[in-house]
Amino acid sequence: MTSSVEYYVLVAGHGGRAAGLARRRIAESGPTDETLGQDLSWQPDSAIVEWEYGDLGADLVRISEQEAENLTQAFRTRLRRT
Repeated sequence: MTSSVEYYVLVAGHGGRAAGLARRRIAESGPTDETLGQDLSWQPDSAIVEWEYGDLGADLVRISEQEAENLTQAFRTRLRRT
């Protein structure tokens, strides 16, 4: 089995603002879920599973790898301003 990656934007609030980024890496050994941390590194996280069970306080929307890269760059720019 070839490994693959699915990306999700965490959408919070009524305005639909991107609040975070999650990904699921799928390999022969099983899926690994991560979110992008404040330091812009991927950290293990349960957000995708929580969303699948309806326990996450935000919505997840699947996006492409390019969209995930664009969002990461936007977060990087936002962090530099603070």
